[in-house]
Amino acid sequence: MREVKFSKEEYLERKIAPISPRDISGIDDLLRRLGGCSFQGRALSRCLDVLENMARDEQCIIVMTLAGAMVPGGMEEVVTQFIEHGIIDALVSTGANISHSMVNHADAENQGHYIGAVNVDDGELYEHHINRIYDTFLPEEGYHQGEVLLEAILRRYFSENGIDPEQSWRVRPQELFRLVGMELDRQGKRGMLAAAARHNVPIFCGATSDSEFALNLVKYNMRNGWRIVVDELADVKVFAHSLLEKERCGTLIVGGGVPRNWAQQAWPLLEMTGVTERHGYDRTVRIYTDSPSWGGLSGCTISESVSWGKYTENAIAAEVQCDATIALPLLAAGLFERLGIDGE
Repeated sequence: MREVKFSKEEYLERKIAPISPRDISGIDDLLRRLGGCSFQGRALSRCLDVLENMARDEQCIIVMTLAGAMVPGGMEEVVTQFIEHGIIDALVSTGANISHSMVNHADAENQGHYIGAVNVDDGELYEHHINRIYDTFLPEEGYHQGEVLLEAILRRYFSENGIDPEQSWRVRPQELFRLVGMELDRQGKRGMLAAAARHNVPIFCGATSDSEFALNLVKYNMRNGWRIVVDELADVKVFAHSLLEKERCGTLIVGGGVPRNWAQQAWPLLEMTGVTERHGYDRTVRIYTDSPSWGGLSGCTISESVSWGKYTENAIAAEVQCDATIALPLLAAGLFERLGIDGE
């Protein structure tokens, strides 16, 4: 006979509470009520609970990982406000999102991307020098403006610090993003690079070379005779050791890709180098769209990551399978309501 672990009454403790749109008083209230429903609505509700738990825990480091076209998709302000209000302690991004942030910073209105369309003649867009990211348009001059801005920032930095870039200049990505952000902030620009520099939140990137940002650096080296060397390996150690500064660590994962694994591999590194015994992140909130059956990192479960020592065996995990341009702003708005963060 099958061993019964739970009684029938235990299985049926709580009934579904149908949501009433007329009774909803705000985003936080909506997400709380979704906790009494099913599927990804309930999953999103739990994500807010875990995110709030991490945000209120002063001994928990929160690392946000940002994959996908989140900046061109309109999510940069969400990340910027997370930084400004101390929600995240570090950001691990794709190089592409950083490049698109430069495009926004270079624009007079802090936004260099345009509402586009999916059903469009891409050959015609090419003739007009317009790049398409699904339903978002980015004119090539936006990239050019970002390139000009970055070069001007570097020239100013070299001049003020007595650096001759023709004699080789080695820099960690996090240091590079910080010095760029500091100048952007000095210029009164708004965005995640400027905010991160102002609030001393480090930005890391494990694939800087896979971006327009890196192509610009290569171009400067070729055109100006500079010898800029981006040392990504040094950041691996710096980031890993920073996770030991507090008792607990958590992740806010958007998508998968290099940012997610780059942030997670810190714990295996610490174990491999004898800095700490087998450990891992204690908590996580994950927004994803993929399925684990395809073997990609967007779909990879937290449970699978436990087997690598990237998360503790008892890690608290909340995951929602949803487009991040839907889930991320809802979580941010709900969290700000709970924490009493207003629009001032």
